[in-house]
Amino acid sequence: MSLNRSEKEAVITEVTNLAAKAQTLVIAEYRGITVADMTKLRSTARSQGVSLSVLKNTLARRAVAGSAFEVVSDQMTGPLIYGFSTDAVAAAKVVSDFAKTNDKLVIRGGAYGGKALDVNGVKQLANIPSKEVLLAQLCGLLKSPISRTAVVLGALAAKKGEGAAAPEAAVA
Repeated sequence: MSLNRSEKEAVITEVTNLAAKAQTLVIAEYRGITVADMTKLRSTARSQGVSLSVLKNTLARRAVAGSAFEVVSDQMTGPLIYGFSTDAVAAAKVVSDFAKTNDKLVIRGGAYGGKALDVNGVKQLANIPSKEVLLAQLCGLLKSPISRTAVVLGALAAKKGEGAAAPEAAVA
């Protein structure tokens, strides 16, 4: 189905807005994937805050022109699905996890921070823990010295309490 000029402009505007908000773009070839699998991928992506779109490549190139994702415009050929995410690792994680279970989804590349990523770069980005996990790890690291100090002080107090209680027991 062919789009008329106003529909094309609307698509370009929508994708330009997505690209302006996003930190990461992942591009994957979806040739041969069933509708059920694609629906499952889109559902997973939506729950993770990733916007997945199947776009005409010429429209996608125009939409990312002038943005940080322009570096991958040369990779925009063939049947592609575009994953934009505001979280730095979400798009890479969703697409990479799905590609592990479905060999028909082939990761082509992506972009993060104005730099083009190859397939291995996308997979490395996907292996980085999410923001929430990193914050929890940081809190654990900050809490660790305090809790260790509290344990040591508690043990010292208990030992001192035993030492004071022992002479009283001997006198009685």
